[in-house]
Amino acid sequence: MKELKKEYTLKDFYYNLPEGLIAQKPVEKRDESNLFVLNRKKKEFTHTGFKSLTDFLNADDLLVFNNTKVLNARIYCIKKSGGALEIVLTEKLDASRWYLISNRTKRLKINDEFSPLKDRGVIFKVSGRSGEYVEVETNVELTEERLLEIGEVPLPPYIKRESDEFDLDRYQTIYAEHSGAVAAPTAGLHFTGDMLTALKEKGIEFVFTTLHVSWGTFSPVRDDDLSKHKMHSEKFILDNVSAEKINSARSQGRRIVAVGTTSLRVLESTYKNGFNIPGEGNTDIFIYPPRKVESVDVLFTNLHTPESTLLMLVAAFAGYELIMQAYEEAVRNEYRFFSYGDAMLII
Repeated sequence: MKELKKEYTLKDFYYNLPEGLIAQKPVEKRDESNLFVLNRKKKEFTHTGFKSLTDFLNADDLLVFNNTKVLNARIYCIKKSGGALEIVLTEKLDASRWYLISNRTKRLKINDEFSPLKDRGVIFKVSGRSGEYVEVETNVELTEERLLEIGEVPLPPYIKRESDEFDLDRYQTIYAEHSGAVAAPTAGLHFTGDMLTALKEKGIEFVFTTLHVSWGTFSPVRDDDLSKHKMHSEKFILDNVSAEKINSARSQGRRIVAVGTTSLRVLESTYKNGFNIPGEGNTDIFIYPPRKVESVDVLFTNLHTPESTLLMLVAAFAGYELIMQAYEEAVRNEYRFFSYGDAMLII
């Protein structure tokens, strides 16, 4: 008889990851990454390459992509008083207000002012705080175009290098459309035009949803009691057309394939009584075992950080024991981990 697991704690999601397996740069070409295929029913592992993805998909599958677009949200600034600081815009509140984090967060005070090194005409003024975030007002609207001029690609904290021109292209999916994210939906980084064409030629349908990935995706879980963790909130959109196609596919018995944990978060947040309800809003959904994922049949994702909410999510989807075995296998086989790393398909 299968042993029932007690309630999971943070320590249950630890695994030993050598630092050298944390990808600091992407592979030369998007579709040259490795692919770890995990079959839940057969409890089998297959090691292959991303280019073979279509071999593991059915001709009538429906793939759900996240078409959010990453902003150049890392900005090097100088305070009015003369001190240097680095900021990352984490969430747009309205046309002139943002939340941000900084390497000088604790030193920033209400009414402090600072400007980007690349454009001293832009002024940030500290107006408040919300937890670990600083609220600022700007004297001009920080459009996508202006952020391209004053900002840098906001690479994740575990990538220990400065961003470069290469990242402008590679830390963005080829189908990115709606600006608002400060972290990439990294499962989508593997896809090329050739792969999208191959999917279409096989008869596979795909739709798009939007979830603006926030910097909170990198926030650690600090309490061993997972029920006490406060999940970050992210803005999402599921339009009528995409919802209708998803619901139609499900009613026909076709598989719903989430491309990335961000797409899964939107689908699970909008799922009710067997249907995905179109709309837009904010989600702070926290998915971890023993909760079951109901809205998705297959998940395509990257390999996630130890003790992270993303690892907990894939464990809820694949099963705790199986996903932890798979991660041990991925480490043994020296897969590349995290944002610029290799991919996993859970079927």
